[in-house]
Amino acid sequence: MSQSDPAADRRAAQAVVRHHAELAATLDSHTGRLLAAADAGDEAEVLRRRDELARWLHDELLPHAQAEEATMYPAAAALDRGALLVDGMLREHREILDLVAELEMANRPTRAAAAARALAALFAVHLDKENGLVVPLLADAEKVSLAGLLEGMHDLIGAEESAGTGGCGGSCGCGGDAAPSGGEAAVLSIDPRLDVRDVPHAERHARVLAALDALPPDGALVLVAPHAPRPLLAEIDRRYGPAMTAEWLQDGPDVWQIRLQRVAVRA
Repeated sequence: MSQSDPAADRRAAQAVVRHHAELAATLDSHTGRLLAAADAGDEAEVLRRRDELARWLHDELLPHAQAEEATMYPAAAALDRGALLVDGMLREHREILDLVAELEMANRPTRAAAAARALAALFAVHLDKENGLVVPLLADAEKVSLAGLLEGMHDLIGAEESAGTGGCGGSCGCGGDAAPSGGEAAVLSIDPRLDVRDVPHAERHARVLAALDALPPDGALVLVAPHAPRPLLAEIDRRYGPAMTAEWLQDGPDVWQIRLQRVAVRA
């Protein structure tokens, strides 16, 4: 195990928790659409939403779980009090896999809705344990470098955040060290980026708010949007008030970037 760097490990822990919030928000969004279709009695739409959710699970959530099992979990299991904790987390991963299989086999709206709802509930409880137990255990361990464990692991912290927290620097072929594309100006920031340009419009607000909820005091992220997100900023202002600041880094014409920071309450 490599020696830890407390500052780098804190940033890595924040990135993991933030990515967890984004995963949970996206899962809740998929589940909500499926449940709405079930409530409307639209069987064809339920099955379409089921397939859409299953694709996302295989593309995003399950690779994230596999990455945890390959990096964070072995390191946590080697620490005092970590073995039993990791054993429980692995059992929940198996239960998540079982629910994914149940969802994929569900051929009736009620069964698909039940599997999706159970999956979202289990994942929420699972993330609470990871955020509150596993991540702090690793971040506080002197002989473990959480930042080192996560280096280049896009399935754990997301491609954009990996680039923003050190990441792979593009060595994996993700373009992590490439110049901004799509007419985007070069904006210097060490904060992780939340790029919502490819996120469906109906999901953007939930995803951004979930990421902001996960920010620690003084934590920040850079929102990357395809247009000036003024309605979203108004919602953020209503939700957080002076506890969240917004700094415009790029005001179009092709890309808009805003640095959002949670203000720490000083004693």
